[in-house]
Amino acid sequence: MSESLPPISDREATPVDRWQFFRDVLVFQVKLALDAIRDVILVPVSIGAALLDLVSSGKRTGQSFYRVFAMGKRTDIWINLFDTYGNPAESPEAANTTVDSLVAQLEALLVEQHDRGGLTATAKVAIDRALDGFSKRPPS
Repeated sequence: MSESLPPISDREATPVDRWQFFRDVLVFQVKLALDAIRDVILVPVSIGAALLDLVSSGKRTGQSFYRVFAMGKRTDIWINLFDTYGNPAESPEAANTTVDSLVAQLEALLVEQHDRGGLTATAKVAIDRALDGFSKRPPS
């Protein structure tokens, strides 16, 4: 788990093990939820900023709206939903902390605990056994 992983889009052609697949599905669901929350917040904020810009006087119409737009772009890079920005550590546009870097930190912590034989090692074996038994059952 701790090795550098290719972007999810590059994993289509090569099969991955069960835990890698589970990780990818879980990370994608978290990113989808964050993206949805961001969208729910940005819709009213961007409309409000646009209305504010329209009613305010001055030559710089759109200043508030484009600030919101720029913030949306930064959060898009932070979430990196479809691996659009590749490895966030190699992307000059990426912030220091991204969802991917937070996931990598969490994975490193879990791998360290697993290597020590902690709870995650026991849980992994039990889950593997249950999934193996489930997949071997005859269809009903």
